[in-house]
Amino acid sequence: MSAGKEMLQASRDALKDTRAYKRIARLFDEGTFTEIDSYAKSGDDFAEAAAGFGTIEGCPAYVFAQNPDICGGAMSKAQASKMKKVYEMAVKTGAPVIGIYDSIGGRLNEGADMLAAYGEILLHSNNLSGVVPQIAVVLGPCIGVSAMVAANADLVVMSKEGELTLETSGCGASTEEAVKAGVCHIAAENEEEAIDTVRALITALPSNNLSGAPVTDMFGENTGAALTDASSAADVIAAVADDASFIELQKGFGAAVVSGLAQVSGTTVGLVAYQDEIDADSCAKAARFVRFCDAFAIPVVSVVNATKFASVREASKLSNAYSEATCAKVTVITGNAYGAVYIAVAGRGANADVTMAWPNAVVSPLAPATGAMFAWSDKLAGSENPVEDRKKLIDEYAKTECTPFKAAAAGFIEDIINPAETRAKVVANLDMLVGKRVSRLPKKHANIQL
Repeated sequence: MSAGKEMLQASRDALKDTRAYKRIARLFDEGTFTEIDSYAKSGDDFAEAAAGFGTIEGCPAYVFAQNPDICGGAMSKAQASKMKKVYEMAVKTGAPVIGIYDSIGGRLNEGADMLAAYGEILLHSNNLSGVVPQIAVVLGPCIGVSAMVAANADLVVMSKEGELTLETSGCGASTEEAVKAGVCHIAAENEEEAIDTVRALITALPSNNLSGAPVTDMFGENTGAALTDASSAADVIAAVADDASFIELQKGFGAAVVSGLAQVSGTTVGLVAYQDEIDADSCAKAARFVRFCDAFAIPVVSVVNATKFASVREASKLSNAYSEATCAKVTVITGNAYGAVYIAVAGRGANADVTMAWPNAVVSPLAPATGAMFAWSDKLAGSENPVEDRKKLIDEYAKTECTPFKAAAAGFIEDIINPAETRAKVVANLDMLVGKRVSRLPKKHANIQL
């Protein structure tokens, strides 16, 4: 063997057993990973990250993986150069970017170069947002500016060993705290589960903002229990999604909203269900999810059974996300949808393509209490028990004036369906909307509440 070949083999042997390369091997289909800048140096050692491309279940993707076995994975000018090249190639080819984070921080001896490196990576990540899906996988420390880069991804997956915080002291870095703050979308038990989760996400997502929602070769099936009027949001999602396809996001954040990606008759769809009072965290959770789906032309199916918003600021954010989204949008009202909730996420204000309701739903632009007092207040005249009579009046108003049949007659909804028909009706409407095209007014972006 020549000296050059010996040097090449020695270099490969020195790296193949490090954690970054083992993680990449698990992530990509066997034998498909091709490394870029594999011999880049940071000082006298190899750069502190591996980078390259390959396929995941046949889907092309790029990756950079910080290598904690080389100088603790510390950010350096050389590492940043490899990461930038991944972003640049993703722009050219329209393939997703996966970042695996596990680093002790930055090389302080590089001073201004290190700060510039962080800034360039953050800039590239921001510019790529909405062009190709970005997934951050936090398997170790991700602290300081690196946390900003990771949190900037469309989806953040963390193992229990992951740490994500701006605080260089590591305060508030645990996966549990990231889940509560709404930064972590999926918390995995360990790094193997985290990487397997990313493989599932990549196959569910389009490669870029021009490719459309993925469609599997096989027709999806649903063998779950039939829906009834008493079914919960989780029940409806389970009945609409293909078997075992639902990937819930931000499970520990915004309890009034259940959201995630699923296959519906073989096509990737964003499912978002509203229940009870929609608090500020739930609004923020749903708004970002709808915007994410819209960025990549993933249809959104909304399931609504909620009474009111807790925050006008966050409700405004959610309303804007719906009205601005041009992806296919199908709404199913399974319970309450009146007042601001109906207007923001279910009706014409949400710019829904199709709105359906179950027969026992309560549907009205006005809350029943408001409508009853506005239209029927004269019925309380002379009441000997106004408190109880007011409750009965509101209940009667809801049952007679806020029915889906009245709403359909007025053109507020397009269809009234039995619970058992929900999946079939959703599938039919999504099929009809597959060719939806919308042109927007020329503008840079909306100025929404943040």
